[in-house]
Amino acid sequence: MPSTTTPQAPAQTVSPPAALPSAASIPVMRWLPEFVVLAVLWGASFLFMRLGASQFGPVPTAGLRVALAALFLLPVMLVRGEWPALRAHWRPVLFSGLINSAIPFALFSYAVVHMPTGMASVLNAAAPLFGALVAWLWLGDRITPLRAIGLLMGFAGVALLALHDRPASTDGGWAAYTAIGACLCASLSYGIAASFAKRYLVGVPPLATATGSMIGAALGLLLPTIALWPAQMPPLSSWLAVAALALLCTSIAYILYFRIIQTAGPSRAIAVTFLAPVFALLYGNWFLAEPITAWMVGCGAIIIGGTMLSTGLIGAKKA
Repeated sequence: MPSTTTPQAPAQTVSPPAALPSAASIPVMRWLPEFVVLAVLWGASFLFMRLGASQFGPVPTAGLRVALAALFLLPVMLVRGEWPALRAHWRPVLFSGLINSAIPFALFSYAVVHMPTGMASVLNAAAPLFGALVAWLWLGDRITPLRAIGLLMGFAGVALLALHDRPASTDGGWAAYTAIGACLCASLSYGIAASFAKRYLVGVPPLATATGSMIGAALGLLLPTIALWPAQMPPLSSWLAVAALALLCTSIAYILYFRIIQTAGPSRAIAVTFLAPVFALLYGNWFLAEPITAWMVGCGAIIIGGTMLSTGLIGAKKA
């Protein structure tokens, strides 16, 4: 994330932030390949969430997702010798798990039960818009007139999609509106989490951050998961979907995500959500026979264009 103006803050025990290059100076090809892989994985997460939440329920799906991810990542982190880093920064790392995993995972798991996975992924593209806004308010990340236009453009696309395509929801009625609200609240949580990571977790190894955040999310969702656990044992296909969600779309994806935050900054890292809908729409269409409406594609293009402007991915001056 863009650096904050308070280098003397509690993060002074981390690797010196002054030595970190600015996000703008990082060559694109240093982070772009991981960015694309992350989009592929996170695009698939909406499909796996639907398959899991339809049997487990939204909260148990999210709780099982982060618990399995934590179990997968913990031994890897210990072998890599990054336990001291996590122990030194356990408070902000565990808290980041609540706002970057527990809350948005549960909200999106609820949303995909009540709307097409592709539409949920398009609404998730609002995350970079919230991220740019939060980075401006909290970190002092400069918003140029062009980026401001991008913010307005992106939010307009979200509003048009939510107002026009509500009938595309799976069951109509108020559930469709609450699902849209859940997507936007989850995107806002991602936006806050990205700036929180840059503010408090700079220099913490990505593997330690990913593992600790999964542990924090698992602890936060433990009691709700137990309370809402389904009365009937879900079928094997649902377990496999949640396992893929945990290992591929969470464990591996979050290592990539925190690496991109440190190399390219929060605005660019969270902008992966503008590419993920492309894959999510394809997966939903191929495996769930979900329609891809022209309005959805058009609004998605507006959101993506606004995201690219607001995060500086296009329109920035060449060095």
